[in-house]
Amino acid sequence: MTTHILIADDFPLFRKGVRELLESQPEYEVVGEAATGREALVEAKRLRPHVVILDISMPELSGLEATRELLKAVPESEVIILTLHESEDLVHRALEAGARGYVLKSDAEPTLLEAVEAVRRHKAFFASKVAAMVLEGYLKGGKRLVGEKSSPHELTPRERQIVQLLAEGKSNKEVASALGISLHTAVTHRSNIMHKLETHSVTELVRYAIRNNLANV
Repeated sequence: MTTHILIADDFPLFRKGVRELLESQPEYEVVGEAATGREALVEAKRLRPHVVILDISMPELSGLEATRELLKAVPESEVIILTLHESEDLVHRALEAGARGYVLKSDAEPTLLEAVEAVRRHKAFFASKVAAMVLEGYLKGGKRLVGEKSSPHELTPRERQIVQLLAEGKSNKEVASALGISLHTAVTHRSNIMHKLETHSVTELVRYAIRNNLANV
């Protein structure tokens, strides 16, 4: 059975390299590509691939938010996060979003094929560096486990989407258009977000987005 794969990354040359690596295997077929998180979501709904390979830092919708939305819409797909970021916190957040694999771009060539093979059989896969990092954090007792209650001050998925769009320079009107909500709703969300984060300017929101890998700025 041929495994259909969607690649989402905002660098065309990197997508090309990943496509060539995957299609070196006769059982894999890259059925689509996407340059933004929102495009990845649209293409996943249209193509319904077996595996989606997503970068975390993408315009319009982060890889983590795209993973959440994608798996709601196409639950039969499996997601592999392919990223530059070696962060235990991001690994936990990727798992919470529903991703089954986490691979570093620095290890992509030797490990991505292994990751695809694992997730197509509905098994988890972590690059060796990532697995060691998560295990060390667990042994030190420094991270909450997946499924534990989040802080009440954390943003909702919709609020994180709005923070990303604002951080990328979108106006309230553009945010409303991108998310299919009214201008009044967008403004209300923005006000609630700033109150929740105790921020007073878009500059502070941008800093928050960068610290939390919510925006590709």
